[in-house]
Amino acid sequence: MVFAERVKKLRKEKKVSQSELAKMVGTDIRQISRYESGKILPYAETIVKIANVFDVTTDYLLVENAPRKPFRFDETELLEHIEEIRNLTDEDKKCLYHYINALVTKNKIKTVAQKII
Repeated sequence: MVFAERVKKLRKEKKVSQSELAKMVGTDIRQISRYESGKILPYAETIVKIANVFDVTTDYLLVENAPRKPFRFDETELLEHIEEIRNLTDEDKKCLYHYINALVTKNKIKTVAQKII
C-alpha cells in the first residue's frame, strides 16, 4: 500500500486532480483511482512517469522506508550505484543485466521507429 498512499499524498500536495494526473502519465482516471486505492500497481513505465511528474524517485513510491529524493539524479549518484552493483547477488546482477538490456533495446526500437515515421 506504500505506492497507493504516496501517490495520493503527492497528488494532493501538488493540487493535481486524478484526471490531470491521468493525462500527465497517459492513462485514465479509473486507473489512477485503482492505483490510489491499492487495487492494482501500474506497469514499471507508468511508475517512472508518476515519479517524474512528482519529482521523486521510484524507490520513494515503492519502498516504505525509502527517502524522498528528486527524480533527477546527478552522475555522481549514478556512479555510486554502479559501485554498489558489486555487492549484489548473482541473481540480482542477472536481473539488472536483463533490465538494462531491455531498456537499451527499447531505446533502439524507439529511435528506429522515429526514423521511419
